[in-house]
Amino acid sequence: MVHGRQVSMNLLFHVTDQLGNKITDERLIHYIEQVLCARRGSGGAGEVKTCLGRIVSAESAPTDHGTALELTGPGRLGLLSEISAVLADLSCNVSSMQFWTHNGRMACIVHVADGDTGAPIEDDPERLACVREQLASVLGGTCTCGDRQGGLSRVERRLHQMMVAERDFEGGGEREVGRNRASVSVERCGEKGYSVVSVQSRDRPKLLLDTVCALTDMQYVVFHAAISSSGSQAVQEYYIRRTDGCPLDSEAEKQGVMKCIEAAIERRVSHGLRLDIRTVNRPGLLSAITRVLRENGLSVVRADVATRGGRALNSFYVCRADEAAIDAKTLDAIRQEIGPQAVLEVRRVPDSARPATATAKAPPEEKHAAKFSLGSLFWSHIERLSGNFGSIRS
Repeated sequence: MVHGRQVSMNLLFHVTDQLGNKITDERLIHYIEQVLCARRGSGGAGEVKTCLGRIVSAESAPTDHGTALELTGPGRLGLLSEISAVLADLSCNVSSMQFWTHNGRMACIVHVADGDTGAPIEDDPERLACVREQLASVLGGTCTCGDRQGGLSRVERRLHQMMVAERDFEGGGEREVGRNRASVSVERCGEKGYSVVSVQSRDRPKLLLDTVCALTDMQYVVFHAAISSSGSQAVQEYYIRRTDGCPLDSEAEKQGVMKCIEAAIERRVSHGLRLDIRTVNRPGLLSAITRVLRENGLSVVRADVATRGGRALNSFYVCRADEAAIDAKTLDAIRQEIGPQAVLEVRRVPDSARPATATAKAPPEEKHAAKFSLGSLFWSHIERLSGNFGSIRS
């Protein structure tokens, strides 16, 4: 609904798997259909495995992950280790955690339960207050109770909102200088009555999700969009209005949109190494792993922690504060801590410091022409299909 008016929505996506191949697994296709058409009423697709081996399920996300705690504050070296140590000392088991850092700020959502009974710690108000107080002391920030409902996408959407509340979009530290940041511009489309948001950046998983969530959380309505990718580069164009039906009308508002979209894109940009650890879960495991990382001078930029069937499935995006290479001695220390039966996979993640071939070498006039060629192609396609598409409500 837009301004009390029923509208139609037309979406067309050309997609591949994360290895760039055509999706041929019928069960995975059926899973995607169920997620996109949740009200179709068809039977459950069960569990399916992606091309990278990740297990996904079309069923509703479970709600028995324990108490959800939302943590925010300044980011610093070893902070995740300190958080994990406090939870271990208080006999709190971590069932899942999403940990993000950006521009010197940190946001984290962690689900914890009693180490002895497995019950949510919120069942004991005094204990919950103690946990929150000690975590807030370590953070130098805030610790509040969050929503236990919802899956990973909802958690990641909430992390974006927490980062915005921390104003991580304001400026960048010295580490950002010289890096290839996302290029965002906002222009007026007077003929159609829209504001046009153009984004050029490195392509990566969840880029579209992060951009659209940023626009939606800023209370903008996306009426039309054109997204294209070639090689490592992605170009996005969004035709938006405010919820009152008007385009952006001030330079300050445009600058705010540009900063927030840049931040939303860069929160997931990592450089250094990704450490994937698969092992039998045990009390204090997360604290032990993050302690080894801290003792070896590794900064955890982002972390995805989960448990499934008694196994810990953890991913840590790490780098050194001095940006030096991570040596084999450090990796051996990690292997020794997690045990010989554990699986440790080390992957180098794309470094955003490397120049982007599509945008770094193109003269300004060429980039300008490329942007408007995408827009003109989009509008010619729009006008062939319909003179009045509805809005995309996210």
